[in-house]
Amino acid sequence: MSEYDSWAAVYDAWGGSMPDDVAHYVRLAREADGPIVELAVGTGRVAIPLVRETGKPVLGIDSSAAMLEIARERAAGLPLELRLGDMRDFELSEPAALVYVPGRSLLHLRGWAEKRAVFERVSRSLQPGGRFAFNAFAFSHTVAASLDGQTLDQNGVVHTLNYAVGDNRVDISRDGAATLHLWWATRSEWEGLLDVAGLEVEALYGGFAQEPFTDESHEFVWVARKSS
Repeated sequence: MSEYDSWAAVYDAWGGSMPDDVAHYVRLAREADGPIVELAVGTGRVAIPLVRETGKPVLGIDSSAAMLEIARERAAGLPLELRLGDMRDFELSEPAALVYVPGRSLLHLRGWAEKRAVFERVSRSLQPGGRFAFNAFAFSHTVAASLDGQTLDQNGVVHTLNYAVGDNRVDISRDGAATLHLWWATRSEWEGLLDVAGLEVEALYGGFAQEPFTDESHEFVWVARKSS
């Protein structure tokens, strides 16, 4: 059972304040010449509008059966294949033109070792010239200090944040639900992960409108490409 099963019913309300990433991933999907895969597809927040706007089929993989059940109801009649699985061991029947991971979902991977394993698996799953795109927050000690231990009400979803800076981890807890864990990474760590996986950085933005990444940016928006 996935920790997200107990969050499925409130996920869209809770995640409603996430950056508006859909248009960004739709742009990349329009440019993809081949299969498209979303890892950590969840309730289909990104995949469903992407399929509707591009008309292209997408394979969505997620480890939460409850999240996928919601996605299936919403995606009825669309060319969106939904598969229960873990991004750490997914396999494709044919190489993809685009693999993307929205919603900061790569942060659920603990530390360098787990992230590296996924990056290398993604690289092996891409066709030559294929793209890997994802986003993640840029950690701020100031923000962490202001939010540590705080209980927040986000669109009616009450939850508490606790930071463990020594483990590069933030825990998100809610009554009656499993605690979610996120492990952040620095710019150099993301660059290292892409490098060891044989992926070349095509772009790093500081937001989904393709604004430049600066020291003041709060979001990493990465687009990488497998060498042809």
